[in-house]
Amino acid sequence: MLIALAFVSGAMLIWPWVRRAAAGGASVGTLEATQLINREDALVLDVRTPEEFARGHILGARNIPLDELERRAEDLARYKARPVIVACASGNRSLGAIATLRRLGFERVYNLAGGYAAWQQAGLPVEK
Repeated sequence: MLIALAFVSGAMLIWPWVRRAAAGGASVGTLEATQLINREDALVLDVRTPEEFARGHILGARNIPLDELERRAEDLARYKARPVIVACASGNRSLGAIATLRRLGFERVYNLAGGYAAWQQAGLPVEK
């Protein structure tokens, strides 16, 4: 019983790392994200629902909900040469979006570590 508990606990600890590696996307913190936005005109793509986005979002972010991303990929075609920072509430949904964007030919795609919550906690500008 203890061995099974130890195995399950270990699996839970490494699951986020495995998921991030499977998505193929690098994570950036708020500092790196701000530098990409300011220095390389990175697109911030918010994949939360429109309701979540309306309650507050990163300044200048575009909202395409995760479940609409593949269907609306043409809206993002002009950003393929630029870095794309994908954000959600906490950094989990954005991993799925990164996998989709990579499959669609986007090369410089980054997950905002901690998502919108980390952005707010850092005291960075938001829109409502």
